[in-house]
Amino acid sequence: MRYEKQTFVEKARLAWGTPAPDWIQVLAEEADRVTATRAAKNIGYSAAVLSHVFANNYKGDLGAVEQKVRGALLGVKVMCPVYGEIGRDQCLDLQKNGPPFSSEASGRCYRSCRGIGGIPKCPNSRIPDGAR
Repeated sequence: MRYEKQTFVEKARLAWGTPAPDWIQVLAEEADRVTATRAAKNIGYSAAVLSHVFANNYKGDLGAVEQKVRGALLGVKVMCPVYGEIGRDQCLDLQKNGPPFSSEASGRCYRSCRGIGGIPKCPNSRIPDGAR
């Protein structure tokens, strides 16, 4: 008897139901197309995280994973007060940056993401108020 390997799309549908959320479906299709490791790298996570996401038992910030998928794979854009229109995934990556800054713009972005230095907090920021 030969074991047929389950696709990521099948795993996601079993855990999430049919239809799975659009971003889960797109992520699973990407993992089937290029491997889970490559799909995970494309959104800045590990293959282990993807496994938990597909199984619908990820204990981390699922909203952050969703936003990375929407930016990287679904083309969602946001308006950054510093860089203009950028992908949602790029926005999330920029929010992680901190000192030392490589440019004046990266320093302005840091302050805008956090709403510090007299700069209003960017509405796209997922950084909690008061966090540095």
